[in-house]
Amino acid sequence: MHYEDYWGLKKAPFDNVPDPLFYFPSARHEEGLHRLLYGVEARKGAIMLTGEIGCGKTLLSRTLIQHLAHDHYDLALVANPSFEVADFIKEILYQLGVSQNGTKLDMVHALNERLLENLKKGKDTVLVVDEAQAINDQAIFEELRLLLNFQLNDRFLLTLILLGQPELRSKVEAIKQLSQRVVIRYHLMPFNMDEVGDYINFRMQAAGASRAVFTPEAIVAVYESSGGIPRKVNTIADLALLIGFMERCQQVGPEVIRKAVMEAQ
Repeated sequence: MHYEDYWGLKKAPFDNVPDPLFYFPSARHEEGLHRLLYGVEARKGAIMLTGEIGCGKTLLSRTLIQHLAHDHYDLALVANPSFEVADFIKEILYQLGVSQNGTKLDMVHALNERLLENLKKGKDTVLVVDEAQAINDQAIFEELRLLLNFQLNDRFLLTLILLGQPELRSKVEAIKQLSQRVVIRYHLMPFNMDEVGDYINFRMQAAGASRAVFTPEAIVAVYESSGGIPRKVNTIADLALLIGFMERCQQVGPEVIRKAVMEAQ
């Protein structure tokens, strides 16, 4: 018997995977999502979303992708950008379904052709670079700046979305010509205590819960232990459900949270 059965759940509610089913529309995340959507729909060129580790940037990006109709957008998602420059361009082409042969110049030409082809079809091209703080080669940031030069008089042919940890901001700001192109910026903050409670209850209900499993005191303990960072909340809450199941608790209280925190360290 898994703990899901014990708590009356259809699936595990706190897995640390970017499943849009569990996207919690907090005020902060909704503002971030709407800024991203506005930037894409208005073809603003470059957008940057930053946040501490575990604040939900990747899940937000997957939720954004769900909002973008496939018949109107051609989307490339680079989840691990720590490449050499040529391989980075090759990965973009691969994600767009374009053959990746020839020199770097050949690949840049192929990308430019794809952007123009999409323009003729009435499609917008969107490049999402996740974990962009992992880009160590300055030449890749320069290449991203050059990609934004693919534009007509009245619009960009490519929308670039950079997602990353706070150090991404200083990396982008170090390249003035790229930084000037980033017209929309947003920094995701951790949840406050009320949001942690709403978040836990939301994910429990999304997983099939029909009653409140975590007591108010337990939620305070989760907040104090996690600092409101969603990934930490997930880890503690998941362990707490397991411990509560093994101890045959009726609800998850603060003492179960304390045990979960000890295990999570």
